[in-house]
Amino acid sequence: MYQEEKTFTLRFSLETRFPDEYEGDDDSHAWVREWETRIKPEMIRAVFESLRRTPHWTAHTRNRGRSPEDEIEVVVERDFSVSTPFSG
Repeated sequence: MYQEEKTFTLRFSLETRFPDEYEGDDDSHAWVREWETRIKPEMIRAVFESLRRTPHWTAHTRNRGRSPEDEIEVVVERDFSVSTPFSG
C-alpha cells in the first residue's frame, strides 16, 4: 500500500511572570497544573470534536515515546483504499 504524509505543528509555549521579589517555586508550579488539568484537556477535547465533524477523516493520538506532558501527536487520516479517491 502506498502512503503519503505531511506534518503540521501547532506548538504551545507556556510562560508566566512573577514579581521581582518572587523566590521561585513558591507556587509549586500551580500555573503548570492549571494547564495540565484544565486548559490542555479542554483544548484537546475541542480539537477532536472539530475533527469528528469532518467527513471522511479519522483522528487518533500516537505516542512516539515522549511524555504526554510534553507532546501529544494527533494523527489525522483519510483512507482512500476503502473509498473512491478524491470523491469529496
